[in-house]
Amino acid sequence: MPVDNFKYHPAALDVPATRHYTITPNDSVDLPVVPRYLYVLTSGNLSLVDEKGTAITYPVTAGQRLDFRATRVRATGTTATVVGWD
Repeated sequence: MPVDNFKYHPAALDVPATRHYTITPNDSVDLPVVPRYLYVLTSGNLSLVDEKGTAITYPVTAGQRLDFRATRVRATGTTATVVGWD
């Protein structure tokens, strides 16, 4: 197991993420984990839902990092591929 000199430091939003996971867009089911960031793998549109239930579709580009803690990624309107970072 590698040595992690920062293991006991708080995971603030301005430090690197330590976990990543796939996100499958779904119109009715919230994400199991609210990500710290979203990372775009393929360009397209991304329909995100916030904690109040508001959905907005954004044009995104591969390689883009979104500093947004979405509660859901909707299938309707999403053509991009995205992963979560936490």
